Order: sequence, then structure tokens, then C-alpha cells
Amino acid sequence: MHFGGADIGSYALWSGAALRVIPAGPGPRAAGSMDRVTDEALPEYAERVLAVAETIPPGRVMTYGDVAEWLGEGGPRQVGRVMALYGGAVPWWRVVRADGALLPGHERRALERYREEGTPLRSAGPAGPFRIAMARARWDGVPDGSRGADGVKRDT
Repeated sequence: MHFGGADIGSYALWSGAALRVIPAGPGPRAAGSMDRVTDEALPEYAERVLAVAETIPPGRVMTYGDVAEWLGEGGPRQVGRVMALYGGAVPWWRVVRADGALLPGHERRALERYREEGTPLRSAGPAGPFRIAMARARWDGVPDGSRGADGVKRDT
């Protein structure tokens, strides 16, 4: 399986605090990838990354770096690795590259989600290629209802 730039060779199922990785079959594995993990606790950092991904409202996105900054730990590569290994059961399409490019290999599925959610997109032409309009779609982690009419954050 290819997700987020990493060939993990497995399909991760996220259910609460447990992770099951089901091998995809014979073939090359990425360095450091797990062949089989059953009912082991998800790494704490991964849990926090996935929790942030779940809070991003429909139609909005955060970059890998935004998530790391929000957590105050790690960086874009660490967040990307978590999303590649464990992000299949959360709204993975809402955690994106800073340039707004769609996830390679998953462009069609992501584009369907963006259109369903009304995520602002931009295109080089009527048939694409599409990118996320980052200036309009980027979410800062503050609930939309906690801003005043002037755009200033308010305590909720």
C-alpha cells in the first residue's frame, strides 16, 4: 500500500487504542515498516496526531507542519509518517502538503472528499490538475465560532 509517500506494504486498521496491521502479502517492505502488529497500543505521538486530524472541520485543512506546530512536537515528516502508517481511519485528506498538492496516488479519492465537503480548490484548467486553495482552506485549529466579526480569536 502506498500512502503519503511511504510504501508500508500493510493495511492499518485503527480502532480506539488498538492497532491491527494486516500484511498486504509478499513483496518488498519499506525500511522500518511493521509486518504485523496486533492489538498493540498505538504510539502516544501517533494518537495525538490522529486526534488533531479528527478535529479538522469538513472543508478545512491543516498542513503536516501545522499539525506538528499545534502539538508542539515533531515536524512535518513525523506527522506525515504517522498519517502514512495509521491515518486510514481518520480524515486523512484534511492533512495536506503546504503547497496544496493532492496526495500522490490518492488524488481522485481526495478530490471526491474535497468536493463533498466544499473545500476551496484551485485549478490550472477545467480538468485540473487541482490543488487546495490554501489561503482559504487552511485551518488554524481554532473553532470557527470562536472568532468575532473582526476575525479576532475569542476565548470560548
